[in-house]
Amino acid sequence: MALQMRIAPKLTQVVRMTPQLQQAIKLLQLSRLELLDTIHQEMEANPVLEEGGLEDLESETEYSPDEKPVSQAEAEYERDNTTQVEVSENTRENDIDWEAYFQEYNTPFQAAAPTEREEREVISFENVISSQQGLMEHLQWQLAVMDLTDEEKLIAVNILGNIKPNGYLEADLAQIALELGCQEEDMERILGVVQSMDPPGIGARDLRECLLIQAAQQGWEETVAWRIIDQGLEVLGNKNYKALARLVGASLDEVIEASEMITSLDPKPGRNFSSENPQYISPDVYIIKVDDDYQIVLNEDGLPKLKVSAFYRRAISEVTTLEDREARKFIENKLNSARWLISSIHRRQRTIYRVTESIARRQRTFLDHGIAHLKPMVLRDVAEDVEVHESTISRVTTNKYVHTPQGVYELKFFFNSAIQRFHGEALASESVKDRIRQIITAEDSTKPLSDDRIKKILEAENIDIARRTVAKYREVMGILPSSKRKKTPPRKT
Repeated sequence: MALQMRIAPKLTQVVRMTPQLQQAIKLLQLSRLELLDTIHQEMEANPVLEEGGLEDLESETEYSPDEKPVSQAEAEYERDNTTQVEVSENTRENDIDWEAYFQEYNTPFQAAAPTEREEREVISFENVISSQQGLMEHLQWQLAVMDLTDEEKLIAVNILGNIKPNGYLEADLAQIALELGCQEEDMERILGVVQSMDPPGIGARDLRECLLIQAAQQGWEETVAWRIIDQGLEVLGNKNYKALARLVGASLDEVIEASEMITSLDPKPGRNFSSENPQYISPDVYIIKVDDDYQIVLNEDGLPKLKVSAFYRRAISEVTTLEDREARKFIENKLNSARWLISSIHRRQRTIYRVTESIARRQRTFLDHGIAHLKPMVLRDVAEDVEVHESTISRVTTNKYVHTPQGVYELKFFFNSAIQRFHGEALASESVKDRIRQIITAEDSTKPLSDDRIKKILEAENIDIARRTVAKYREVMGILPSSKRKKTPPRKT
């Protein structure tokens, strides 16, 4: 059979993402603060977008369960494009020279016109909070008042520049000496100067050196505590006091007393100067109990109520000449972009509402009684309720928080695997984790419970769980094993 080349038509179906769909997906997975930043950026870049006044606002936080996201968005656009077409009395059509406006808009470096200053209330200095001094500022201030030569200060500055926020020096002194063209002995000497600074232990290269610096400043050079830090930190970490007593040549009581002294030292001397501010969670949605029912309310405080500018909608009908076609095209593109953005925001809010509604219905016992009554739930369960794909549920629940009568939780918190019981319905894995935490909290710290013992306690409570699962959950919660949770009993006097 001879090979031939020929052109033949072929019909195939290809999934393509339109710009509108890409924007909707992007907004769907943004957190609330990221959404605010995106809206403000769009308002700065698109002059067609406006923030509605109080007279334009309607209640958009409560939706009917029967409504669909698309119809909600389309209704909003219809309202924007029909009812909000009037221009305020301060911006009359006859007061604006359209052609002059576009000439000014296209001038890149137009001098700003003088404007009246808005009178604002001046904040009292007593109400202003000063920023916390960082670790580097604290160290540089001490270096500035030290009696060092310029060459020594240069070496010290390079050492400070390699100190991490936790207070440790993570750099090779030989490499720094080579770059500066100085002797390694000088580097060690200046490092000793840096390590004499506050906070105690700063500039250490490992935990042992950090604790030894602090012990030296406490005057512990000839004590059992010094020998433990110098020789037996790893044994101390395992809390094997008998082996530690043999290692440092001391009695058991002396080792226990020295261990209590060592625990008073700071293993991370730089953390008290951390400049990181605490992160506050702003819930995206609220689940509020009203009588015997729960209502879903979206948190739209601070979210601008966007609308399409009536001025630009009227202006586009006036731009009809050949010379103004570029201006008309520009306005049309900005109008379409504005409508897509408003549509995507309404789709996002509506989807969050419906997902939270489904979660509240399925987790009613959790809302009533707490985490011990959390039910197993997977993405497919909510996806079937909302009639969207599981990937959409995953995007909606990422970085979104809900305020419930039991506290504030990430929406992803409610999706967890099932732990079987010997008899009865399965438990959510988060409920089992919480029970493990309660058991460990209530244990005798001098005789901590092993993972196998915790497993048997859970089995007695009708929970079928393996020891390795207990160990995995304990590690996920950041709880140490029993050998490292053990505390020494108080010494008899």
